[in-house]
Amino acid sequence: MAIVKATDQNFAEETSKGLVVADFWATWCGPCKMIAPVLEEIDSEMGDQVKIVKLDVDENQETAAKYGVMSIPTLIFFKDGEIVDKVIGYRPKEALEEVINNHL
Repeated sequence: MAIVKATDQNFAEETSKGLVVADFWATWCGPCKMIAPVLEEIDSEMGDQVKIVKLDVDENQETAAKYGVMSIPTLIFFKDGEIVDKVIGYRPKEALEEVINNHL
């Protein structure tokens, strides 16, 4: 499964089924650039178990505000549309896989 680019318009739909990691990010954010290849690796290895959705907070301020995103990157973990976990800031791949595995 490929990483999905979400917007204010489709965010609820994209996070409504299964386990979803929503990455709230911005183009100017250094740690966001560091976590991007980590999420791509997780997507290529675990893509059938988890869906990765990226939301640019500059272009989609409504959704970022709705979820109280103050710092980026913020990863919000949804299971069938409900928030089950949240990680703020850069984390290594192993730490993110652990959070994902806790909710599978």
